[in-house]
Formats: sequence, structure tokens, C-alpha cells
Amino acid sequence: MTLAIFDIDGTLVEGSTERRFWRYLLKRGHQGPRQVVAYLAFWLRYLPVFGRLTAKKNNAYLYKVDTARVRALAASFVTEEILPRLYAPAVQRLQHHLRRGDTVVLLSGTLEPIAHALASELGVAHVRATVCRQRDGRYRGGPPEVHPFGRAKLEIAAQFAAEIGATLSEASAYGDSQHDLDLLQAVGDPVAVMPDPPLLETARGNHWLIIRSRNPHALPY
Repeated sequence: MTLAIFDIDGTLVEGSTERRFWRYLLKRGHQGPRQVVAYLAFWLRYLPVFGRLTAKKNNAYLYKVDTARVRALAASFVTEEILPRLYAPAVQRLQHHLRRGDTVVLLSGTLEPIAHALASELGVAHVRATVCRQRDGRYRGGPPEVHPFGRAKLEIAAQFAAEIGATLSEASAYGDSQHDLDLLQAVGDPVAVMPDPPLLETARGNHWLIIRSRNPHALPY
């Protein structure tokens, strides 16, 4: 079984889906004093623990927000805000993997409801994304239970590959950032999509496939 692993932010879609989603929630009245206080309190409590990663782990703006409501909002958000910003060449590669029967998984540090909504739109059955803490149908605001970022992405990908009987050495992976390098270096077919400078340098040095255009007719190189 062949596995294809796709990052989301910067790989399938322009920019950060989670930052856009926060603005989406704000415009619709789902951000109030309670969420602001929780977000700031997270910084004070966890900056000594997570350092530079604190911003990426701070999902406390969801504190006490209803989880079912977030799922519904994520679905409308993806339709309205994300689908128009998809990178066509990367989506075409994803569709190619689906057509030939590969197992495709979206593996991303974005919120799980966003990743699931996008996967549904793209016809992808598998998702591994950030899982936030919940209690009684509402988000709690602490550090995420699961956060696919950096080395953790590789560990989650390896676990998923084992679950489906695939091997990373025969898998494809698509990423845009130096933080994807652990995963990209572990697979047999790494692809850099709109890469940041450190990833671009590594991709060129290793002769990886590089996609640097949003034009669906442009060839990767």
C-alpha cells in the first residue's frame, strides 16, 4: 500500500488556516473577554515551557466555545475562505494520488475540525491534525493533546503508516517548511511546495521535486 502525506498550511493552501479561522470566529461573535483572557493566560503559563512554540500551541481562544459549533463553523469557513486559496498544483498532485489508489492523509498542525472539513471537500479519508482538550462539549484551553509539528509529524506519520501496513520509505510527503524536514527526509518521495528558504536549500541539495508556482499549468522542478 502506497501512502501520500500532505501538509495543509502553505502546502495545500496559502497561509495559516488557523489564523484565518480565528478572524472568522471573531467576525461572527465567538470571541469575547473569556477567550481573550484564556489566550493571554496561556502565554503567561506556558511560555517558560514551550518557548518559541508557545504561539503554535496556544489554541486557548477556543476556551469554552462549543465543540459542535466549531465543527459547523469550520465547515463553512473552509468553503468560504479556504477553497478559493488552494494551491492548484498541490491539489492536482493530491488528486493524482487518489486516482491511482494511494492512501492519502492530511497531516497538519492546524485544528482538527478545519482539517476534517478540508479533507471532506478534497475526498480524503484520513486526517491527523491538532486535537484540543475538551470537556462537556466545550474546549478547555490548555495545550493540545496532539500537535503534529516538527519531529511529532514524523512520529505521527510513522504510526499511521504502521496502522495501514505502509512504509515511509515508499511514501510520498508534501511540505512547505523547514519544520517538515524530519518527515520529508524519512520518505522515499519528498516534495517541497512553495518552500521556505531552508527547505528550498535542502530540496535543491537533495534533488527533490519542488513546486514553486500557483499556476496549475506550471511544471514542478
